[in-house]
Amino acid sequence: MLGFWRLLSAMVLLWPALCGHAAKAQSRPPASETAQPPSGSVGGLGDINLYPKRLVLTDRDRVGAIGLYNRSTATGEYEITIDDKVMLPDGNIVELDALGSNSVPSDYKPASAMIRYSPRMVELPGNESQTVRIMPKLAPGMQPGEYRTHFTVTALPPLDSPDSINNLGGARSNEGIGVQILPRFGISIPVILRIGQTSLHCALKELKLEKTSDTEAMLVITLSREGNRSSFGDVVVSAPGVSKPVAVLRGVGIYTEVQSRTVQLPITLKREGSVLKSGSTLTVSYVDDDVKPGDVLAKQDIRIP
Repeated sequence: MLGFWRLLSAMVLLWPALCGHAAKAQSRPPASETAQPPSGSVGGLGDINLYPKRLVLTDRDRVGAIGLYNRSTATGEYEITIDDKVMLPDGNIVELDALGSNSVPSDYKPASAMIRYSPRMVELPGNESQTVRIMPKLAPGMQPGEYRTHFTVTALPPLDSPDSINNLGGARSNEGIGVQILPRFGISIPVILRIGQTSLHCALKELKLEKTSDTEAMLVITLSREGNRSSFGDVVVSAPGVSKPVAVLRGVGIYTEVQSRTVQLPITLKREGSVLKSGSTLTVSYVDDDVKPGDVLAKQDIRIP
C-alpha cells in the first residue's frame, strides 16, 4: 500500500509538467513556420493569394471553389466582388463600365449576372486560408459559347488602424484636418462558364526577331484565335541542341472578345555552354494550359538574323 501512495504522489507532482508538454505539442506553430502559399496560386501587390489561377466551369458544374490565402502574419479583412472586365487588343483588361456602350465587343458575353458566391466578406488570420463557393445560375436556352466575369478580392484597412478613416477624420494639423489617401490592393482572376459545344483554333503570325545587342534579341509574336472559346497557355521558345527552353512567357490568354494579341519575349543569344548563331532556327510554340495541358495549340519556326 505504501508503494501505491508513493506512486500516486509522484504522478501528482509530474501532472503539471505532463499537461504543459501536451499543450505545447498541440499549440499552433509560429506564423513563420506555417506553409507557403498553395502551389499554383497567384498573388498581387497585396498580401492575398488566390487559387486556382482561373476557374473554369461548364453547364454540368453546380458549384466551384476559389481559395484565399493570407500570406502575411497579420489578420486581414477582405471584400469579395464579381466584376465584368474586357480584354483590349493590346492584352490589357479594363472594367466593362469604363467602356462606352458602343465600344463593347460583340463577342463578349458577361457572366456576372449568372454567378452567386458566398461569403462576400472575409476576416482571415495570417497564414490561413478560406474557401469561397462559386455557384453558377444558368438560364434555360443559353447560346453555346463562353461567358466570363472576374472574381476580385480587395484588402480593407482595419477600423482601428492609425490610417483608418475613423482615425484620420479626427486628426487635425495646425492648418486644419489631416487627410491621407491609402491604396486598396486587390487581385482578380477570371471565372469562365462554358456552355454547350465550344471550339478553338490558334495560330502564330508575324513573328519578328530583332537583335538588340550581340548577345540579346527581342522576339515579337502575334497570337491569333478563332472559335467560341478563349485560349490560355505558355509561349515557349526552343532551339536545336539546347536542352532547356530559350525563353518562356507563361499565362498568355486570348479572350473571346479579342481575335489576336501581340507579345514580346527577350531572347539571350549567348547562353551557358552554347551560342545561338545567325541562321540558327528557333521554334516558337503556344502550349495549352487549359483544356488539354501540354498540347501544342500552334507552332512556327523563325531564323535568327
